[in-house]
Amino acid sequence: MTRTPGAGAPTVRLLLADDHPVVRAGLRAVLDAEPDFEIVAEAATAEAAVERAAAQGPDAVDVVLMDLQFGPGMHGAAATAAITAREGAPRVLVLTTYDTDADILAAVEAGAAGYLLKDAPPEELAAAVRTAASGRSALAPAVADRLMDRMRAPGEALSRRELEVLRLVKDGLSNQRISKELFLSQATVKSHLVHIYAKLGVDSRTAAVAAATSRGLIRDRP
Repeated sequence: MTRTPGAGAPTVRLLLADDHPVVRAGLRAVLDAEPDFEIVAEAATAEAAVERAAAQGPDAVDVVLMDLQFGPGMHGAAATAAITAREGAPRVLVLTTYDTDADILAAVEAGAAGYLLKDAPPEELAAAVRTAASGRSALAPAVADRLMDRMRAPGEALSRRELEVLRLVKDGLSNQRISKELFLSQATVKSHLVHIYAKLGVDSRTAAVAAATSRGLIRDRP
């Protein structure tokens, strides 16, 4: 963070990464109203966000507001991992419409400093940005609740890998294709499915997808 000349409060330099121009315009309108925020760049693709987040000097970014879904190309979680892997990298605050376990775990494991939903009120968004900029974690209440539920019953929660397998099952992939997609043996894929069925209390691929979708573990839309 840099300090505004003549002012005591540090300025948080922001990068808005979202493929919808209207969303970026709305975020800019909200965040520009905060005296300690400066929007230094925007990115319409995850790839552009990774490139822009690497800027140094006066053009450096302190916090990236990152969407998860960018259409074709890099996913927001992959971009988050690429950004946070660099030494001295900006903090990444995920701002999305998705609150499934699969999306939350992917973002957290990628190094996101926070996870907020797009329906958050402006004051909650501003507070989350400041929290992330200060080096602390900022989670939407609903997201924090989901993570706490997983911690309370770890034996019943689907692992990140199990969620990945189930997502591909939902997409209609066979075990053979899933094994190639995730670089696993078919025996390992079958083992994951056995564990998924047991945890969800189902006995088929269709029932597993339906149960996981209804519980908010995977998306019911792309």
